[in-house]
Amino acid sequence: AVVSTQSTGTAVRKQIKLEEDEDAAQLKFPSEFKNADALLISEVHMLLKVRKEQNEEMDEDQELSAVFNKTLEYTEKFSFYQNRETIKAVRENLQSKNLHKFEAACLANLCPDNYEEAKALIPSLEEKFDDDELNEMLEDLKTFKDFQ
Repeated sequence: AVVSTQSTGTAVRKQIKLEEDEDAAQLKFPSEFKNADALLISEVHMLLKVRKEQNEEMDEDQELSAVFNKTLEYTEKFSFYQNRETIKAVRENLQSKNLHKFEAACLANLCPDNYEEAKALIPSLEEKFDDDELNEMLEDLKTFKDFQ
């Protein structure tokens, strides 16, 4: 949306320029994300479970927020990898490929069924991998998911 006022016209143009520079489909992220890692939903789930266990072990049981509980519920529902060893193996497998950390997290979190779905969900994969390479990666993820 373009908003135009004389007094804030420069600020609005700068904001629009920033928004144009950011595009996850082209792996263009704000500078704040340069050194950030993209977590797998399974990793977030493990972190939240540990925090909940720590809370339960405390003498004064603090009530966890509704947002925390909803997030824990969400991550439990969409966590494909159930133990640390599997999560580590998935991450190592994806890091050995020519994937951006965002692409690796998306593949692991979404677990697309085939290369067409993967390319539709993660457009940056289109030019990076041929269909067979992508299907091989997806088969590896399916194996990790099924045999843990």
